[in-house]
Formats: sequence, C-alpha cells, structure tokens
Amino acid sequence: MSDRVIADALEALGRADEAQQFRWQCFETSLEPQHLRDYLKRLPDFDDIQAEAMAWVATYPSCLIHQALVFFMEWPALREASALIVDRYAEIDGNYYELLTPASETLREKYPLAATVLLRAMIDFSLGNACSSRCKHAARHLIECEALALHIDDFGAIEPHHAYLAWLQRDHGRKSGFWS
Repeated sequence: MSDRVIADALEALGRADEAQQFRWQCFETSLEPQHLRDYLKRLPDFDDIQAEAMAWVATYPSCLIHQALVFFMEWPALREASALIVDRYAEIDGNYYELLTPASETLREKYPLAATVLLRAMIDFSLGNACSSRCKHAARHLIECEALALHIDDFGAIEPHHAYLAWLQRDHGRKSGFWS
C-alpha cells in the first residue's frame, strides 16, 4: 500500500492530525517532494512551514547530502541547493555524475559558484581515482569552471579558480590524458 493511500485513508477516517504526522514522517525518511507538497497543501498558511522544511533538508545527515540535493533540484529550490553545495562542499562525492552534471547545468546561470563546486567534485573524483574513461569529461568540466570563474565575485571559503588550477597541475600534472 502506498504512503499516499495510507495518508488518504487516515484522512477519510477523520484522523487528519495522524495523516499529517504520517506525511511528515514519510517526507523525513524519503525526502520525496510529493510528501511535502501533500503535507503543505493541507495547512492554512504554509510559507513558514515550507521555510522550516527547507532548512531541515539543508541539515540532512552528511551521508545523505546527495539525497538533499536531489530534493532541492526536484522541488525546485535552487537557492537552497546552492547554499547546500557551498556550505557542505567537502561532503560531495564526485562519483555521482548522473546527479551532479545536470545539477551544475541547472545552477550555472544564477549560481555559478555552486555549479563550479559540483564540476570540481567530478574532476577531483576522476583524477583521484584514475578514471581514464572520464578524463575527457573532467577536462570539459575544467574548461566550464574557467568560464564560470569569470562570473564569480566572491569564492568565499572555496579556493579561486587560479589556485584550484595550480593545485591540479601540481598533483595531477603528469596525467596527459587529462591535460591534452
């Protein structure tokens, strides 16, 4: 039986509070946007609750940062996705290219720093794990990072492009497949 059916059944039985608690529990465990939408549409004024939900997702456990990113991209809550990426960049696993690539493409125009962080995560994973099949993608990502750097006024805690490039050259300078 689906979660929505259970919540609707509780609602039909006149147990609206239980149905809402169940919807919220489902959202907490799955970060499925539809659970939050169902929860919010039954509230009289959901703006404050929506803001609380977004803040809660942003602090989702580090082992599930990618699940939080999926939620923000699907909601969509791009500002929150950007903040998540920049605040928790060290937790991003560059092996999730099927998530990170489209997320970086979506964020690049309004949130170039967040897009850069995602691209760098994929570059670092490819070079750090000797993924020769991903070298051309990593090289393309580096070119994209260079273009995005022109649109970033403040890198904050993230190292600027020239410093990142110097680090890549120092630590991965002999990977000719990447540099060619």
